[in-house]
Amino acid sequence: MKGSDFIMETVVKVERLVKRYKELIALDHLELDIKKGEIFGLLGPNGSGKTTAINCILSLLTYDKGEISVFGKKLCAEVKKDIGVVMQNVAVLDELNVRENIDYFCGLYISDKALRKKRVDEAIAFAGLEGFEKFRPKKLSGGLLRRLNIACGVAHKPKLIIMDEPTVAVDPQSRNRILEGIEELNRQGATIIYTSHYMEEVEQICSRIAIIDKGRNIAEGTKQELKKLIKNTETISVEAAGLSDEQLETSKNMPHAYDCKYDGKTLTLLYSGGKHNLTRLLDYMHNEEIPIGRVYSLLPTLNDVFLEITGKELRD
Repeated sequence: MKGSDFIMETVVKVERLVKRYKELIALDHLELDIKKGEIFGLLGPNGSGKTTAINCILSLLTYDKGEISVFGKKLCAEVKKDIGVVMQNVAVLDELNVRENIDYFCGLYISDKALRKKRVDEAIAFAGLEGFEKFRPKKLSGGLLRRLNIACGVAHKPKLIIMDEPTVAVDPQSRNRILEGIEELNRQGATIIYTSHYMEEVEQICSRIAIIDKGRNIAEGTKQELKKLIKNTETISVEAAGLSDEQLETSKNMPHAYDCKYDGKTLTLLYSGGKHNLTRLLDYMHNEEIPIGRVYSLLPTLNDVFLEITGKELRD
């Protein structure tokens, strides 16, 4: 088979999905096509339909119209054993310690005791929970509790893992450990659906991203493809106090600049296309003998994409 003829296997297929709550349309003909081996980011403001879509995929909710298949099949017991779920709300048993919790959830899928022990040991090591095996959940820090939640969801080595905001309210060290763990699960062969309100996480780990709003797809692609959808290609900020009206006007009219902000101390220019924008601006300021401080040149981020496409802050 030629490389150009290679078609990636679809793991999750969502077609024309509609979900209504009386007058509210939570999902409006949503379409998703998630390929094997992806870390697929699902983004949207609060109320956009992300969690509803996940619950429909997992058959936790009925829906009004559309089709959903996982591994090419309708969701059934045979398919469910290959799915791991890590939801935003921690779901562990307070009466059981760390090892017992992981063993319990792993046991829902693996009955062989020797294999289950092996999987539990691997999950404890994977989540960095060595030394905490006998701790009950209430004795764990927020970060360790999140790691336990993940270990419980992935101990049975699922082929598809759904993670709904797994790093909410954890410390930076635990967040990094969790993100590294997600990438390791992916390297081991798992396909991952990942939602988060932390845009930098999505940019770091996701191979492809869908942005949804009001239950509809509004953009989809790699982070590079999404960034090409917006006008902004570069943002330059220069500390330059006391610019005259004439100097400010000249700066505003720099080639390829389409927006300008100035608070009396820092000049910020937004550019669409063009090369050497920073060099041109600094040359002008040098010729005008304008004293400058710190200078920043920033390429667009996923947050810029999200804000321009949806008109909303992700954490709204």
